[in-house]
Amino acid sequence: MGRGIIFLYGLACYLVSVGTLLYAIGFLGNFVVTKSIDSGIEDPLGQSLLINVGLLGLFAVQHSVMARQWFKRAWTRIVPEPAERSTYVLFCSLLLLLLFWQWRPMSGIIWYASHSAGRFALSTLFATGWLIALTTTFSIDHFDLFGLRQIYLHLRRRKFPPIPFKTPGPYQCVRHPLYLGWLVAFWSTPTMTVGHVVFAIGMTAYILLAIQFEEKDLVSFYGEAYRKYREQVPMILPLRLTK
Repeated sequence: MGRGIIFLYGLACYLVSVGTLLYAIGFLGNFVVTKSIDSGIEDPLGQSLLINVGLLGLFAVQHSVMARQWFKRAWTRIVPEPAERSTYVLFCSLLLLLLFWQWRPMSGIIWYASHSAGRFALSTLFATGWLIALTTTFSIDHFDLFGLRQIYLHLRRRKFPPIPFKTPGPYQCVRHPLYLGWLVAFWSTPTMTVGHVVFAIGMTAYILLAIQFEEKDLVSFYGEAYRKYREQVPMILPLRLTK
């Protein structure tokens, strides 16, 4: 593949991912988008649960497996290395779009904030969660995370060395502020339906599991620097329950 083609491909993958994330906000918030987490015709509860759990599992497997180093080494024999991250971002986006499209609403109410102040507080938390996630991407390297740095440096015929270990901004408070932002967004809703809580529980379980694999890779990559960081900074909540 030519350098220009790889650059345009990576740019297209980035635009798809941005559109997907914007749709995700509307999907979980039940506004603007045509298909949200609580909209659509309901199927029998058991059938809906099976489909929704399957969609969550499919995304979890793709998102985790394609991020592992052993997969990347094999995958870059097929996909050009500069486009590897862009391809990962594209696959994540496509799996999320599939989830949004095929998600089955489950309308039983877990909680409902009837007071306007409560609804405002939960809606504000929802927006705050997404804001945490967005600012976290820029506090490390937004363009590397989404594959733009790799395709740009490849276009300029420059090497793209890995980013050195650093702990800017929110990484001083928790080791995984991006996941913290997502969790806040997933759980903050004025009306928590059965379908929404299934999504929130499934994603929370996946995040807690994915962190274990991710940190194993980080220790392998950064060694003692990450071990010390892990000892000093809590994982996902900005507090420590033990000394």
